[in-house]
Amino acid sequence: MSKKVKIGNLTIGGGEKIAIQTMSVYRLSDTVNAIRTTKELEREGCDIIRFSVLDERDAKAISQIKKDIKIPIVADIHFDYRLALSSIENGADKIRINPGNVGGEDKLSLVAKALKESGVPVRVGSNTGSIEKEFLQKYGRNEIALGESALKSVSILEKHGVENIVVSVKASSVPLTVKAYEYVAKRTNYPLHLGVTEAGTEYNGVVKSSMAIGSLLLNGIGDTIRVSLSADPKKELKAGKAILSGLNLINEGVKIVACPTCGRCEWECMSFAQAVEDYVSGVKTPLKIAVMGCVVNGPGEAQDADLGIAGGKDCCVIFKKGEIIKKVKKEKVQEEFFKEIDKCLR
Repeated sequence: MSKKVKIGNLTIGGGEKIAIQTMSVYRLSDTVNAIRTTKELEREGCDIIRFSVLDERDAKAISQIKKDIKIPIVADIHFDYRLALSSIENGADKIRINPGNVGGEDKLSLVAKALKESGVPVRVGSNTGSIEKEFLQKYGRNEIALGESALKSVSILEKHGVENIVVSVKASSVPLTVKAYEYVAKRTNYPLHLGVTEAGTEYNGVVKSSMAIGSLLLNGIGDTIRVSLSADPKKELKAGKAILSGLNLINEGVKIVACPTCGRCEWECMSFAQAVEDYVSGVKTPLKIAVMGCVVNGPGEAQDADLGIAGGKDCCVIFKKGEIIKKVKKEKVQEEFFKEIDKCLR
């Protein structure tokens, strides 16, 4: 089991819940939009928000933004160690750095000193675009090179007395990502931040991230996740929650079981399932809903659902825990079913 690391008001690792994070598309210095969108992401279930820190204005804005949001801020810094120092001074709950590009070990020692004195944790790691040359030449572009490159960063920080460390080893390849995390998990007990880097657009990115993150979490590897998409950050959070829900790692929100449909289906099962999903979007109350294509085996297949519906030629049946409670005409299906959803949520 990984060690626990505190990030602001949140603790990751050591058996704590898997934290979901995303990255803002706004700069910290754009405080109005940074605050507005972070609050929206909080409502969507975001546990940690990361911002790029590009200059001193961004770093100084952290203290102002923290007054208006609840979740921890991670300051993402590259190339300028002074921005790391300023971000820590202005209240960043965590920083993300690459020890190899902050200006040499003398500069890194200053960052390490600030981290130790403040207790602020740091995330370090590697991806396929930032593997240390020595490991790339020795091992090639594989999980060993990725893992050893990240572990070198860890050892440098440890040398300077830093102990609150989170590690990541990301690749755009699913097999390489999984192998790299498995490699690192055997060699360190620091919390691991999971993700597939440059996963792609929404559909392919969700598929790739689900395969990598899901397989690792099923094997007890990982403490915090980001589904990296070329899409709205809200979609990253939705995908992250779906992954954790599918693995039964969170027990909040509505789980929807729906038929893939077939020739027996005589009603608009697919569009109705989407309507149900839209209706319960944002609901945090634990509830399992089944939308089944037909009455042949629908209630039986979804008998553990809190609420379900199965369609027929002229009517649908609504059931709870596999027991039919009413029949409704097709034109009344949505109205009656949504009433039953509302009852379950009271």
